[in-house]
Amino acid sequence: LVMVFYGSNGKSNPVSMENKVEHQAKNQITYDIHLPSDLGMLYKVRLGLQSLENSISQLSLHHFKMQNTSTLDTFSLTINKTLPLSLNGDRWIEFPVEWPLKEALSVVTYHLTVFSRNILSERNLVHMTACVYGTHGDTGDRSLLQSLQNVQQGEDNESFLVIMDAVELGELDKVVLLITSKTDCKLDIEKLHLKESEKEHPIYVFEVNEAFSVSANKPEIQREIPVSFVIRGDKQKNDIDNNLHEEGSQARNLTEYTIKVYTGDKRGAGTDANVHIILFGNEDKSEVFQLSQSLEHQDPFERGKVDTFKIKTKKLGSLHSIEIGHDGKGFASGWFLEKVEITDASRNSVYCFNCNRWLAEDESDGCTIVQLYP
Repeated sequence: LVMVFYGSNGKSNPVSMENKVEHQAKNQITYDIHLPSDLGMLYKVRLGLQSLENSISQLSLHHFKMQNTSTLDTFSLTINKTLPLSLNGDRWIEFPVEWPLKEALSVVTYHLTVFSRNILSERNLVHMTACVYGTHGDTGDRSLLQSLQNVQQGEDNESFLVIMDAVELGELDKVVLLITSKTDCKLDIEKLHLKESEKEHPIYVFEVNEAFSVSANKPEIQREIPVSFVIRGDKQKNDIDNNLHEEGSQARNLTEYTIKVYTGDKRGAGTDANVHIILFGNEDKSEVFQLSQSLEHQDPFERGKVDTFKIKTKKLGSLHSIEIGHDGKGFASGWFLEKVEITDASRNSVYCFNCNRWLAEDESDGCTIVQLYP
């Protein structure tokens, strides 16, 4: 049994319950767990099985109770579920933590639709998981090929639906895929669609467009896919299956921007914090984009480096400003940003936004977010 605890300042490493039993009564086990003090207020717990290699392994969970031994605040929840969940073979369940006078998040059922070309023919030999990240944390690694629904197969493409329950994630940011295989094969994945099952919109679209070469001799393939764009829609629109044509039209109306971010060549100039950008034009402004997948470097925003990102958004017109900054997460998160160059290929325009300042809580004005003008 493994637990992961989420707090307002981050999440714990997986905590294994092995050798942690303090005392055991009939059908009840009590653990004493020491969590890092910098997690902040706990708001979510994920609980699951370390491994499903032994398919006979099952765990019936009836009740969960947790007490902060310092404040004596207590949280308790009736679960009555058996892992792995029979619906989709998922080995994790998660639930919000509700403390006195604190409003808890809710549990949401998410629909993840995978559009591919040949995964279904290889599904029995391939293991693939997805971890979805949002402003309220992540789902952990969830299996994609255990129990598929709404399977559709054409000559050149296919799609299938994966259902996962998770504490609401807020605005979605990225999906991390992990792929392993028992045999040599090439998995061609086009894109992922993700939305809440109870809502028709928003639909988060993650463009993949990659053929993954996997084999039994290779280590697992990990790919981080940031959100490409969001279909906001309105209540009158049909569900995702009837909306593919409209989505294609919307994709054709998108404008691609190439963003070059220059980190200064000063001591401590780099950052591991999460960097975002918003573009403002004379016609519209973009949504918030997380700059996480640099085209040059696996670890972006290092001292003296230039990182290139490509984003697609609605037509903004002529750019007049940008907002760029970071969330201050991580050790020594301060960042010296030299400048940002943005190319709008559709207008044949290049904009240069000079910054030449620290974005750090412990430097100058303490701001980690700035508005820049060309």
